[in-house]
Amino acid sequence: MPKLQINAIKSVYQDTTIVNRLSLSLQKGEIGCLLGPSGCGKTTLLRCIAGLQDLKEGEITLSEQVISHSDFTLPTEQRNIGMVFQDYALFPHMTIGQNIQFGIPHLSRAQKKQRTQALLELVSLPDMEKRYPHELSGGQQQRIALARALAPKPDILLMDEPFSGLDVELRESLAREVRCILKAEGITALMVTHNQNEAFAIADSIGVMQAGKLLQWDTPYRLYHEPKHPFIADFIGQGSLISGTVCDCQAVHTELGLLKTHLPFGVITGEAVSVLVRPDDILHDDDSDWKLEVVNRAFRGSHFLFTLKLPSGEKVLCMSQSHHDHAVGSKIGIKLEMDHAVVFQSQATLTELD
Repeated sequence: MPKLQINAIKSVYQDTTIVNRLSLSLQKGEIGCLLGPSGCGKTTLLRCIAGLQDLKEGEITLSEQVISHSDFTLPTEQRNIGMVFQDYALFPHMTIGQNIQFGIPHLSRAQKKQRTQALLELVSLPDMEKRYPHELSGGQQQRIALARALAPKPDILLMDEPFSGLDVELRESLAREVRCILKAEGITALMVTHNQNEAFAIADSIGVMQAGKLLQWDTPYRLYHEPKHPFIADFIGQGSLISGTVCDCQAVHTELGLLKTHLPFGVITGEAVSVLVRPDDILHDDDSDWKLEVVNRAFRGSHFLFTLKLPSGEKVLCMSQSHHDHAVGSKIGIKLEMDHAVVFQSQATLTELD
């Protein structure tokens, strides 16, 4: 049985559906992440799991116990759920040790001390027990907030934008640290974020939400390379959707040539489709006779990200090493390296939900 099972839940606030028939599951020790724009229902889903939001439909099961359905909500304090917030929520008048021990009052003094020291070692802050939160950096405070949430050994850990208060460079490295800590403890966790790099650094499975619906729940690799919805293709990573025409069940004709693919169900020969092209599908090649105009460029230190214009006016992205410095308006040689094309039935589906 999964550690967490969410079955077709619906949550409504003032007659507005915030979470719409959403289902997902997490196995014991699995780390999941919910990605999506502001207002898509990510935080409301966490609130439903925590017991802070009632369900209109569906059911949530944690450790094989039903904790929420349309007629029942188990109180939050009875759910054995740990929570980490973006503002850390540490008690400023308590020492770090007292903060960590706040959720384990049932343990003896010796057990509290042992658990505190073990967690401080786990989060690489072994000498911080007698300090106060204001004496720590933002990254250190977040690790203490994590230690406090882990102290009672929760069935699941919920994290709501836990790194958003930190500088950009620290976020991804701390996400990797937190992943190692959670794996060491064998903790099942679900995080909400809008930052893809954080999600890729920490998660085993990622779900992309739009307007209350879960469009895809998958591995980070498959979300990037095999998105099931054009919104996901647009939201995850960088890329362009260009026009194509179906030739047969295995290929689509585009301005970039004939592309191999597995077509979506229901697509027929001759149908107009949209094809996802990632920057790593197009390689800069000075020796190529196939040249496209540079219409924009962004310097990224180790590489340039060029925006190139196809003869039709459609645009694609291309990454090139930074010593290849080409001006806007010039033409550069390219070659295509795409093993498998991702195809959607039309550009119109960008605004639709499955």
